[in-house]
Amino acid sequence: MKFFVDTADVAEIRELAETGLLDGVTTNPSLIAKAGRPIKEVIAEICALVEGPISAEVAATDFAGMLAEGLKLAAIAPNVTVKVPLTWDGLKACKALTERGHKVNVTLCFSANQALLAAKAGATFVSPFIGRLDDIGLDGMELIDEIRTIYDNYPALTTEILAASIRTPNHVKLAAMAGADVATVPPSVLKGLVKHPLTDKGLEAFLADWKKTGQTI
Repeated sequence: MKFFVDTADVAEIRELAETGLLDGVTTNPSLIAKAGRPIKEVIAEICALVEGPISAEVAATDFAGMLAEGLKLAAIAPNVTVKVPLTWDGLKACKALTERGHKVNVTLCFSANQALLAAKAGATFVSPFIGRLDDIGLDGMELIDEIRTIYDNYPALTTEILAASIRTPNHVKLAAMAGADVATVPPSVLKGLVKHPLTDKGLEAFLADWKKTGQTI
């Protein structure tokens, strides 16, 4: 599974990129607004830090507007992935951008039928929102299972499943078990994947025993 981080905080991205575990970055209008800087400046800086796909989302809602904005975003750097919403106009924009050789992330996916349409439109990634489905009493992970089954039924569909709206390390584990190609997570969740109380306890015991030896390496 590939790990993307869901943030527009350049300092956090730089820290995580240094681990060598980061495969890409996703942003959205809310994260850009939180960054408080011009979108083109932020995306360009992120693209210079991470070689993998960097999702930059359009703000327009009509086909012509999404296509125009998508082309501007794609021109920032070769690794920009244009992010469009899963609407009819978004699917049209996805098709048009894909035909021009650009990567596209179709976001705000909440059903398997929507994911099928995104794949038919040539999406590079489709982003099912696990956490938001859980919030309304549905099983977000079931959606990952359904999409995986459909895509596996038709090898010609090459769209990758990008599990989004991930809230916990357990979401990451379950998405990986369900066959998601990518998990995009907040920095806190990505850092939390390494944590386990028994690891901390074991390390504490090892260090205490080592101290007793009086040795240095």
